Amino acid sequence: MRTEVETVRGPIPTSEMGRTLIHEHVFVMTTETQLQWPGEFDEEAKVAEAITKLRELRDSGIQTIVDPTVDGLGRNIPRIQRINEAVPDLNIVVATGVYTYGDAPNFFRYRGRGVHESLPEPMVDLFVGDIRDGIQGTGVKAALLKCAIDEPGLTTGVERVLRAVAQTNRQTGTPVMVHTHPGTKTGLEVARVLDEEGVPPSAVQLAHSGDTDDVDHLTELAEKGYFLGMDRFGIELHVSFDQRVDTVVELCRRGFAGQMALAQDAACYLDWMEPSTAALMVNWNYFHVGRDVVPALLDRGVPPEQVDELLIGSPRRWFEQAG
Repeated sequence: MRTEVETVRGPIPTSEMGRTLIHEHVFVMTTETQLQWPGEFDEEAKVAEAITKLRELRDSGIQTIVDPTVDGLGRNIPRIQRINEAVPDLNIVVATGVYTYGDAPNFFRYRGRGVHESLPEPMVDLFVGDIRDGIQGTGVKAALLKCAIDEPGLTTGVERVLRAVAQTNRQTGTPVMVHTHPGTKTGLEVARVLDEEGVPPSAVQLAHSGDTDDVDHLTELAEKGYFLGMDRFGIELHVSFDQRVDTVVELCRRGFAGQMALAQDAACYLDWMEPSTAALMVNWNYFHVGRDVVPALLDRGVPPEQVDELLIGSPRRWFEQAG
């Protein structure tokens, strides 16, 4: 069992993680596109905005955020280091991995298993290096692995990344977070592949599990031992606030508070949509869980100790058990 977790500022005891948001980004960027048509992203202005928001978040009582930004989402650890230096009392936990719903990135297409399945998978060495040596020459070590499977399902590229993540987990004991699409029950595909690769369910968090109100499906996954990321509060395009809260309440009633964690999947800056579009989701921000979700859970009968599990005990346990 692990007793420490790596952060941008170095390892800390898991006992010092405190109140944790399990899935938040600082920046989500399409870096290559921004390089081709610069003008929207003002580095100094956006960094200053991020520092202000993260200071407010720390002042609200959050001690740790887990930022699963990896290749495909614009990971830039030197920028995160700079921001964390200005908010030194907030723990930022970062990840390694590849984010795709379809093909593996072109960088890997004709390398290793991209050429023939008998060849070694180059992603594994890169992920292991990020965990053991540090990311992008900074010395900041990844504390989790991140990959994705969405509505297109288990494409060849998605499966390749998922198996590379699994092989890295077997070498390092690093916990695994998988973006899932619960509406099409992709968590079951993740479970099948990771079981074949020998990854224990206790090491795996199925992100975005709160994107469904199918409590029986989520119960099936929790009973297998998986952690569930109830991590998109504020995104109410398909699942309402009340549905998201009621799902957590019912899963707590069924005894799974210790296998869920809360977040918003928010960011200081995200370039996937026009800022005016993002602004329409008025509750999609770092503060919705503390301001609205926790009071709603308490009002609906979730005991305070179970709320503490969602924000403190479960995130800590996920990092500890994966080792």
